Amino acid sequence: MKTAREIIFSLEDRFKPEEVDDDLSILFHFDISGDNGGQFSVKIEDETCNVSEGLSGEPKCLISCAEDVYADIELGQKNAQMALMTGEIKISNIMAMMKFINCFDKLH
Repeated sequence: MKTAREIIFSLEDRFKPEEVDDDLSILFHFDISGDNGGQFSVKIEDETCNVSEGLSGEPKCLISCAEDVYADIELGQKNAQMALMTGEIKISNIMAMMKFINCFDKLH
């Protein structure tokens, strides 16, 4: 099974630039707890996606959760809405996250 860390870095390969508005420039921070988590910055700009370790810049959205929760959501083993409602995942800007999700191919 893929780890949360591997899944975050796979965003670059799963990126769908055709789903991005031409003028979109947005930064997301992921704070994923656990041995296979970490802190990551994901920047979408000029129809490209770049994932880097650490939190840099002022994000439009911050996502916080445990590594198993993130991996389970990405792999389709956990319902993202339920995880949000039960507090297993915290998302600072739901509207930005909805746009973000559509920019990537799903793993499942």
